[in-house]
Amino acid sequence: MARIYLGRHVYGLAAVAFGVITLVWRDFNTWQQIHVLGDVPHREILVYNAGAIEILGGVAIQWPRTARAGALALGSLYLIFALLWVPRIVMEPRVFDRWGNFFEQFSIVSGAMIVYGSLGPRNPERPATAARLGYLFFGICVVSFTAEQLLYLSGTASFVPKWIPPGQMFWAITTTIAFALAAIALLSGRWALLASRLLTAMLVGFGLLVWLPAPFADPHKLINWAGNAQNLAITGAAWIVADFLSRERYSIAPPASIEKGFSRAVQRTSGPSAS
Repeated sequence: MARIYLGRHVYGLAAVAFGVITLVWRDFNTWQQIHVLGDVPHREILVYNAGAIEILGGVAIQWPRTARAGALALGSLYLIFALLWVPRIVMEPRVFDRWGNFFEQFSIVSGAMIVYGSLGPRNPERPATAARLGYLFFGICVVSFTAEQLLYLSGTASFVPKWIPPGQMFWAITTTIAFALAAIALLSGRWALLASRLLTAMLVGFGLLVWLPAPFADPHKLINWAGNAQNLAITGAAWIVADFLSRERYSIAPPASIEKGFSRAVQRTSGPSAS
């Protein structure tokens, strides 16, 4: 039976959602912002262009023939949004929220890199460099997710619905540990496929339990809609990582090998991969 890989489809759906939200609200959202550019003339043109790129890129990535073009368009746009957080980091380097927003956006860039690299012409014995780098970058982003939840543990707990037993702080701590274990697995290559799948499942849970109810509670807040798209995009990126590992049956070598020009960054595993 042919295996079905849904990561890029979820990723594309998130991009379309981002684009629609951007056009409906006629504004950028919390994660995708251009505040550091100041009062930009004809700002609405940038808004419409960004929304159009996200919608077109999200549709293009659904189809094999146009997936690389869609990934390139989306990855380039998300990279711009990620880099626009760098001045905020420089101005407030001790405020981890600035770093966290950068890495949240950069994790979406990583997903686009994997799609672009894994679908392109390459040596059948190893995936393209862009895909390998995207995998590595995503693992680093998961380290940031861990640190962000740890540093803002009370804020993380406040997002957990109060009706879920045994309590908000319990789940804040549990999910932080889960992020940490996922980061270790992804960067070390040990149990990476299982970790990527469990991470994807956890992010799906965040979407269903935390973000999906938000617009119903207050449909007039942009962040409630954008938060759904952001979580779905990161979920799509994590799903892309899981698909990448499953498809290629590769394990990522430890950082020591990565430092040697990525020459041994990806090694074929000896055992079969679960579907």
